[in-house]
Amino acid sequence: MRIAVSGSTGLIGSVLVPALAGAGHEVARLVRTRPGPESNDIYWDPYKAYLDTPKLEGVDAVVHLAGETIAAHWTPSRKRRIHESRIRGTHVLSEALRQLDHQPQVLVSGSAIGFYGDRGEEVVTEESPAGSGFVADVCRDWEAATEPASRVGIRVVHLRTGVVLSSQGGALAKMLPPFRMGVGGKIGSGRQYFSWVSMDDVVSAVQFILRTPALAGPLNMVSPNAATNLEFTKALGKVLSRPTIFPLPSFVVRLLFGQMGEEVLLGGQRVEPAKLKAAGFAFQYPELAPALRHALSA
Repeated sequence: MRIAVSGSTGLIGSVLVPALAGAGHEVARLVRTRPGPESNDIYWDPYKAYLDTPKLEGVDAVVHLAGETIAAHWTPSRKRRIHESRIRGTHVLSEALRQLDHQPQVLVSGSAIGFYGDRGEEVVTEESPAGSGFVADVCRDWEAATEPASRVGIRVVHLRTGVVLSSQGGALAKMLPPFRMGVGGKIGSGRQYFSWVSMDDVVSAVQFILRTPALAGPLNMVSPNAATNLEFTKALGKVLSRPTIFPLPSFVVRLLFGQMGEEVLLGGQRVEPAKLKAAGFAFQYPELAPALRHALSA
């Protein structure tokens, strides 16, 4: 297949692109700097609503992962960038795909389990309604921005991804320094659910989705075994052979991180990957401790 990928330098994209190439696919990256004439890359500027549409002709699939990180203090300007980087870019891409003479078979577009908001101990599946909060609103708009592609019959999959375990970036990489120093601990009550997934399973699942026509619409990209923050904390400490006795109280989280801390660190979702399980996808790392050990050895 010829596959176009945005967000190719991000946490997931930087692993997915070589995996797709290694599996024999031709990969064209969507990039923000103009590539040379011999390059397979495709130039785009989502903020200026520009995409080199002719170079998308003949693409069989698109994996859209671009978007500003949410792991920062949410100032009003950062919230605008978080929203615009996802919604504007997704709309530009979807509109370009709609206008192609030969449209791709599938668009796998990023989303997040933040779609569900803070759900406590409730088990949520792809059938569960959207929650409330800034992240839920962003995810809802993000998914809606693919409408131009779905309107013309392109199979669209919204990849609602949980916390991806990688020592190279993301939440786990940020947690490692204090935990390695033995000063890690639970966040807030520790009862909030932490739906995670191994990087290997994300990469395998994307390839599985590309070749499984029955999969469409929202899809939860998480392990089948969500953990509470306390359970995750204990597992990480055990894998690192470090104590985990220094909690981060809720009031400190709110003081340091504001709304981001309230929604992302103190809130949680107990998410079930119902569609992947029903489709027969086999997780390589369904259990937390082996997944952590693998991530730290990578």
